[in-house]
Amino acid sequence: MGVGKVARKALLAVLITALFMGLIGAGVSASSPEMVEVIVAFDHEPGPAEEALIAEVGGEVKHSLRLIRTVAARIPAAALQRLRQNPGVVGIEEDSDVFSADIELDNSWGVNRIAAGVMHDAGNKGTGVKIAVIDSGIDYNHPDLAANYAGGYDFVNDDDDPMDDNGHGTHVAGVIAAIDDDVGVVGVAPEVRLYALKVLNATGRGRASDVIAAVEWCIANGIQITNNSYGRYTDPGPVYKAAFDKAYAAGILNIASAGNRGNALGFGDTVSYPATLDSVVAVAAVDTNDIRPSWSGAGPDIEVAAPGVRINSTLPGGGYGVKSGTSMAAPHVAGLAALIIAGGIADSNGNGNINDEVRERLTTTAADVGTVGRDALYGYGIARAGEAAPVLVAPTPSAPGDVPEVPPDSGGTINEAPVTTDLLPF
Repeated sequence: MGVGKVARKALLAVLITALFMGLIGAGVSASSPEMVEVIVAFDHEPGPAEEALIAEVGGEVKHSLRLIRTVAARIPAAALQRLRQNPGVVGIEEDSDVFSADIELDNSWGVNRIAAGVMHDAGNKGTGVKIAVIDSGIDYNHPDLAANYAGGYDFVNDDDDPMDDNGHGTHVAGVIAAIDDDVGVVGVAPEVRLYALKVLNATGRGRASDVIAAVEWCIANGIQITNNSYGRYTDPGPVYKAAFDKAYAAGILNIASAGNRGNALGFGDTVSYPATLDSVVAVAAVDTNDIRPSWSGAGPDIEVAAPGVRINSTLPGGGYGVKSGTSMAAPHVAGLAALIIAGGIADSNGNGNINDEVRERLTTTAADVGTVGRDALYGYGIARAGEAAPVLVAPTPSAPGDVPEVPPDSGGTINEAPVTTDLLPF
């Protein structure tokens, strides 16, 4: 074989080897870039072209959130600058974590503390009002919840089966809507239409983009009230705020837990997002003596307070148990809002939106505690159904000044052991 042929074969071998190694290197590089979860905001409604843009930089689209002109996606960190340079992109923010808001304690008391039982006896059970529990899902087979369950969506797994694999959402749902059947527990509004929007996974964690997608779902499906018993302590960004603002403008009353990072003296502003937003009602917790527990969030955004210590409610699998936290306080107020709506309340602004009127009813009828007037610990005071909610049928007469007390439900199986749900950082 001539020297020329040998040289050519050697060169060819080197080239093939180099090409092969290059392909291997390219494969390793393509499979191992640092990926980040982001929300990309556009100056127009996103569609196929915007989803193609995400794919072009090596990303994967999670949600196209047309309500607020954004796309939630997972993209290579190295592609962020390229996206920012696109003329249609107006902002990129982190798709931040959100967490459930319970504290583990061990006892139970009832919905009747806010005198919801008085409204039930008067014929007002929140019939037909549509409430979405944005949480870890709901055990829709629970005997105390199945009759009121009306549907929902799982944004964690992207399917239409929002079954609860954590327990938090089921407990929250029971406070709102457990049926009035003399077994187990009863909810504040035991005849509402209950929707489960799963944004928290089995560990009680979720993403801001899933919350935004759930809020968008609520607008599209005519939800009247959302309960948001989760949060975080750093600002998730303007897109997050815009979602709740649009929901409020669309006639949805958003109720949220104030968070559990308070302190004994109530110093500082310790209210979590989304409760801090103007378009959301922030709810603090009180105990059986109407006293704020040290962990309840405090600050100028607190609007009302409600029972949140040792609350007995529904658990996945058909049982019952106790949890504490502002997560348990918020659904008391969400249920009360449903009673106000079901009882009938006029649209005094003439704009077809009764959110302001319901909100005013909640605050003006609250039992003032703490400092006179609105304060950072209790807001306007403790929510009271007997004062706030219109009745559908005249109630049974009682002694002047007497507020009827209805004994807590004693039927069903009560789990006396603490229900373990970690307080996760926001």
